[in-house]
Order: sequence, then structure tokens, then C-alpha cells
Amino acid sequence: MIPERGACGCRGSCGMRHSPMDVCMCQGVLPAHADPRGELSAGQLLRWIDAAACLAAEKHAGVSCVTVSMDDIQFEEAARVGQIITIKAKVNRAFRTSMEVCIKVTVQDVLTNIEKTVSVAYGTYVAKPVGAGKVELEPVKLLSAEDHLEHSLAIERRRIRLGYFQIFQNLMKESNKEGDCIKDAEKNKDQNAISIELTHVQSIELVLPPHANHHGNTFGGQIMAWMETVASISASRLCRSYPVLKSVNMFKFWGPSFVGDHLVFNAIVNNTFQNSVEVGVRVEAYDCEEWIKDQPRHINSAFLIFSAVNDKGQLLPFPKVKPTTEDGMRRYHGAIARRRIRLTRKCMLSAKGDKPSEPWERSNQAYLSYNNVAALIHLAAKPGWEINRTLDDIKLWTLEEGDVISFKVEMQVKIPSDLAFYFLSDFTLRQQWDKHFLTCEVLQAVSEEEKIYYVTSPPIRGYESRDFVILVSQRQPCKPHEPYTVAVRSVTLRAVPPSPEFSRSEVLCAGFQIHTSTSSSCTVSSSEASALPPFREHHLCMSLTTCEGNSKIQTKKWVCSPSLVVWNLLYPTLANLSVRNEI
Repeated sequence: MIPERGACGCRGSCGMRHSPMDVCMCQGVLPAHADPRGELSAGQLLRWIDAAACLAAEKHAGVSCVTVSMDDIQFEEAARVGQIITIKAKVNRAFRTSMEVCIKVTVQDVLTNIEKTVSVAYGTYVAKPVGAGKVELEPVKLLSAEDHLEHSLAIERRRIRLGYFQIFQNLMKESNKEGDCIKDAEKNKDQNAISIELTHVQSIELVLPPHANHHGNTFGGQIMAWMETVASISASRLCRSYPVLKSVNMFKFWGPSFVGDHLVFNAIVNNTFQNSVEVGVRVEAYDCEEWIKDQPRHINSAFLIFSAVNDKGQLLPFPKVKPTTEDGMRRYHGAIARRRIRLTRKCMLSAKGDKPSEPWERSNQAYLSYNNVAALIHLAAKPGWEINRTLDDIKLWTLEEGDVISFKVEMQVKIPSDLAFYFLSDFTLRQQWDKHFLTCEVLQAVSEEEKIYYVTSPPIRGYESRDFVILVSQRQPCKPHEPYTVAVRSVTLRAVPPSPEFSRSEVLCAGFQIHTSTSSSCTVSSSEASALPPFREHHLCMSLTTCEGNSKIQTKKWVCSPSLVVWNLLYPTLANLSVRNEI
């Protein structure tokens, strides 16, 4: 039986569902694509990734597009000669003049038919204007639940991109506070450390027509491939093995280059860790006149992380390095800051929302905020919700997954959505309607959209008082059809350790989504995921009762979280606001 063709034209071989706007590229790994280890060269893969992503961007924009940046790229699996690489790209969201493109790369073994994920990356592309004006992009057509989910999360990822530089600067300021003590310690720490200046590599490339698109601009993927090559040579000077690219720390294109330009690549090791090394690469472009006058254009920078393995696939340690100049010291500490951000990002962007509270630190603030909002959006959009009760204007759903039970409650309110958002996003107002809030204090007003609260609750049914340290992330809609969002999760602050007076409790994932119905009404949805340990008497039970005509009252017990009880208190308050609004 011949499988049905996907939108990419394949016969289902990529194992992915396709929408009309997806682009799917399938490539066989040939010897010409391989590195000395017989694995697909990372540079070749970067070429394919950029080409597929650019095609997806152009399919949406209807005009030529160019690469602006690539978010951090993690390589989870290696592809070998004879295997099949499938790259699926689609536009998640179109902003005014730029687009976020999601790229998913898988590798398939033709003999075993086993398929593995190589990488999931996000790139930003802009439409190349025809003439002097800018191209106004059309909104993305959302055809599935996954499309809606990625469309919502794209705005959060954009926040991270825009805020990355500030996060990095904050970490560098922390490093600089330690000043000369650190510098002296680093100079004397290991006399056998290798000078990073010995790893410097320079290479020059001439941009020819095969390296460029039909407008004469150098392909971003080609530049990324050249950067990977020169960075690999730099890393190889520290190990007696062929380096393996494991991740890239955000490619950023600062300007274009063209056919005929001379590109100068400078690569140098910034720092080594136990089993990895960071190499920084800077790319400068010259035309013939700039070449004579030595006036370069800085067009790209990136940081590439390599590991090294022996013939048995075991990781090899890298020797320690030492900076010998002020600029080398800056790059040395910059690598440490980027590693902190990278490890945090890898942990936080999973957005599962089922982990205990994380520490609130400079390196992870943006990612915790992303995780907070993303976890709530993921939770509300999960399949498998079962509606258990409809009472007046309130609907109750439950979803049980392993040891986590989730609740979703929805109600119609006759007040404007912005008023409901104001009421629900300011937790200092919650004491007016929630008797489970004994005190509520703002610990940190991080921004207008992020606040950290310290909340205490009184003892309930003989059990001790509880306290919470929670991050509240509030988001207003970018488009009229999008909801207001108030996301809540627990965080850890060193300044607020657990107190013997209270039992420290945690919120895994909770919050509100407020959808505008009319100018004077909205739909409020509350979702929460709660750990479900073995049944004990301290579980809160709520009895939902209904009376159908003259029949007897039916009662059903539900193991539920305190927030569900809180909802019973919230409902009359919102109802009162509705009455006031009508008056």
C-alpha cells in the first residue's frame, strides 16, 4: 500500500504531519557531506537548515527573505553516511516585518527505520523589500491546535531574544564586581594551562555566485558553515581528536555580504569546561575598496560549543586555558556567563510545568518567565480534558496524567476583559475575595509584567499555615483575538528561606486566561496542575451537588487543589463586578 503524500510531497517518510504552509526537505547523507568521523558535517546541516527555513519564510511572505538570527541550536543526535535527514520548517508567527520560523530536524536509518530527533531550532527572517519600502507581513493562518500553541509561544521567545543582551550584561557586571581578585586567581591557578592565544585561527573566503541567492546576498547558511569550519579548527588545537559541534549560542547577522566580498573569519577559544569548549567566531566583510583601506564591516558573530570523543565514543576532557590579555579575560568570563544562560535555557524551555520551584537568578529570569507563561498555555491546550460538571455558568474539566492532576474551570462574566485582567493580575487585591490569602506582599516588582509575591495562608481544618513565594507573569494580548494571560508558579529566593511558622508550599503551574467575548463581557478560564500523592485525609475534597427537578440530590467527591475552592470565592466577586458594570 502506497502511503498518502504529505504537503511536502513525500509519502509520509518523514513521519510528520504537514500543513499547506510547511516546507519539508529530505536529504541523503553522502560521503561528500561527512566529516572525518563519517558523520554528517555540522556545517552542511546548518546550510540545509537555513535553506529550508528561508523557503518557509518566503512561502509565507511571497517575496525573498534573509536570515536575521538563529536561536541557540542544540544537536542531540549525529547522522551517518547512508542515513536520511528530514528538515521540516514552518512560520510560527509573523510580526510586522519579521517572522519566527520553527525548524525540526530528524534522522532516519533506512535499514532499521528508526527515527530520532537531531535538533529543534528557531530562526528569525525578514522579507527583503522591493525598493526602499518595508514589506508588511500577513498574519499566519492557524489551522491546528499546535499552530495556535506555537503562535502564542512565539511572542514569549521573541521577548527572550530581545532581552538576551541585557541578561548577559547583568551577569558580566556580577563577574566584574569581583574585580582584580578573580584576575589574579586565574593567572596563578594553573601554571600548565594553555594560553588561549595559541588557538587563534584566521581564514578568508571569497563570496562566489554559488554562495549567494539570486539577489547576490550571501546565504546565511553558507556563512554559518564557514564559521563552523574555522571554529572546529580552533577547538582541535586543544584536543587530539576531531571536535564535535554540540550547540551554537545564537547566530546574529548584523549586516549583509554580497558576491565579490572578501569574508575574514577569526576564531579563538574563549574558555574550556570539563568536557566542552566554547569558541568565539567573528566575521568581517570587505569589498575591494574596503579591502585596500582596511575598513571592515562586522556582519556576524557567534559562539560554538564543541566536545571531543575517542574511538569508543567516550567524552574526552579539555585542558585548562588561561587568558593573557584584557580582551581575553573579558571573553573568558563571558563564556562562563553564556554557559550559565545556556544551561538554564535548556532546562527552562521544556515548559512542562511539573518541576519544583526554581531559584530566581539573573541568568534565568527571562527563561523562568517564559516557562511560567508557556506551561500555562501548554496546560490549557492539552488534549484529554474531561468535562465533569456544568453548574450555571461554570464548567469544570479534569485531566489526570501520572501523579499530576489538573483542573480547568471556565465561566462567563459580564465585565470587560481588561477589567477582569486588572482584577485577577494584581494579587494584592486577592485578599478582598480569597479567604485563603492571609497576607500578600510584593517582594520584587521585576517589571510591569513580572512580580514576585510572598503569600501566607491561614490554617485550614486544623492543618498548619502555609506560605508561598510565587512568580506572577501577566501578558496583555498583541492581537484582538488573543487572550489576557496571568501565569503563576513557585520560585525560590535566597532572601526568603522557609520559616518555622509556615509550611512552605509550591505551585507547579496555575493561572488565568481571559478571552474577550464582547466589549462588555468575557470568558475567564482558570487552570492548575497539582501533584497527586497517595490518598490521605489531608486532601481537600469538594462536593459538587446538583438538583434535577424533584429528584434527589446527587453528590460526587473530587480530590482537588485549594485553588478550586478559591474559585468558589472568586465567582461571586466577579458576579458582583458584572452587576456593577451593568448598573
